[in-house]
Amino acid sequence: MKWYSFLLGSFAGALLAILLAGILLLIFMRPLIKWISSSFMKRLMSDRYPENIWEMVSALTRTPPRIVIENSLRAESGKIIERPFGSPRKFLNFDGLIFSAAQIATLPIPEDTPVEMKTIIGPRAKKPLILDIPLLSGGLGYGIGITKEVKMAIAKATAAVGTATNTGEGGFLPEDRATAKHFILQYNSAHWSKSPEILNQADAIEIHFGQGASAGSASIIPPEYMEGEAREILQIPDGETVIIPSRHPDVQKPEDLKPLVQRLRTITRGVPIGIKICASAQLEADLEIAIQSQVDFISIDGGQAGTKGAAPVLEDDFGLPTIFALTRAVQYLKNRHVKNQISLLIGGGFSQPGDCLKALALGADAVFMGTSIIWAMTHKQVTKTVPFEPPTQLVYYPGSMTDQFDEDEAAANLINFFTSYIEEMNVAVRAIGKTSVHQVGVNDLVALDEWTSKVTKVRLVTEPFEPPIFPGMESVEKKELKEESKELPKKSPKEQPKEKEKPKESNNFFSFLWRNKRT
Repeated sequence: MKWYSFLLGSFAGALLAILLAGILLLIFMRPLIKWISSSFMKRLMSDRYPENIWEMVSALTRTPPRIVIENSLRAESGKIIERPFGSPRKFLNFDGLIFSAAQIATLPIPEDTPVEMKTIIGPRAKKPLILDIPLLSGGLGYGIGITKEVKMAIAKATAAVGTATNTGEGGFLPEDRATAKHFILQYNSAHWSKSPEILNQADAIEIHFGQGASAGSASIIPPEYMEGEAREILQIPDGETVIIPSRHPDVQKPEDLKPLVQRLRTITRGVPIGIKICASAQLEADLEIAIQSQVDFISIDGGQAGTKGAAPVLEDDFGLPTIFALTRAVQYLKNRHVKNQISLLIGGGFSQPGDCLKALALGADAVFMGTSIIWAMTHKQVTKTVPFEPPTQLVYYPGSMTDQFDEDEAAANLINFFTSYIEEMNVAVRAIGKTSVHQVGVNDLVALDEWTSKVTKVRLVTEPFEPPIFPGMESVEKKELKEESKELPKKSPKEQPKEKEKPKESNNFFSFLWRNKRT
């Protein structure tokens, strides 16, 4: 009983103490905060600049915090730093384009009308790749980039919506192939995943030469960042650095590409064979080599593309921005009369349905995404890592929290992501007055500024539209001509106005003097 009374008294005393402390805090909090802020402001507004904390604000205004942090990382390691997710630089993008809404001259399509989304990759191939939607996963490599669970989530989601997954430069996972409906195998410059047994399982082969965030540079992965199953699949001995060379051993000069394309086409018995490149200033020269090599599709990665990690100099200062690369490629393929024979895939910075549809309108056959897919899969799972770890620790192969990644939840989120994109694009296509995503073209766009108009060859918004001739209606020119040629009705003699008669001059002597009054 005494013990119970002691415990109750202690609890009551503690509660009373907390209550008293709270009352005192409320009483003295306002004066305390006022004193602290007053002291801080006095010091801030009186100390010399070299001794003033405001110096940091001034310095960080001149040099952004990102640059300060990246330079600090360089100072710490003395090595190349690798920044995830690509460049933060702002380039010209699709914001300068808007769609022309169907109203009266062009009527919108009824809301219950289905919109055709089917997309063919490699139409002239013996076995063209037919997708249900014009959106697909970009190359995300197992081991060198992401985990097995992430690859499987992508395979499940892309299969559910009828589009393709892409192996990236990573190793071949049999489970990935078994789960995916459409499987693009990336033929990399390293030695793995190149046997005929593996190549024969692909629905398309993409020969990797470069990508927007890392140009055509080699990838070097230290031993500590790749351990376990990935090393076995890539056939890399323990403790050995993983290197993906900048050049293909079998493509040492431009004319070597054609034999490689023909060999892969023979091995795979006619699936589409394409290339993936970073858009350079010599883009048309690269495209010409691809045309001469008889590829079935070309994947171009714009400068806004992401990656697991690359040197900031490659992400920020290499690669044409996506909209420049797309419009130049479309124009060149049209000039060479192969636009309908070679499929054009574009990627790099796509994160909204409207941008994807604009790219298709400008001439792309399909759009691939990577960074947006990663964010869609992690969705609410990022709460497992933040605020103490970045979300990449969930999905990157060497991540410290990969065991907490939920594969099925990620797949469901990615299915919703693709479905939402397609539904928005359906609404937009109907609002334009079309019934197929591939009917949307340049004439359905207008440019909001001269620079975007010049780059994309899209009509400037200030240029008036010449109305067409509708059935039962006269053209504006013909109507104006008729109105000008109409003769005014002739007036009868009675209606003709009489000329005013001049007053008769007087012949008397005084009138004569008045007319000749000048002396």
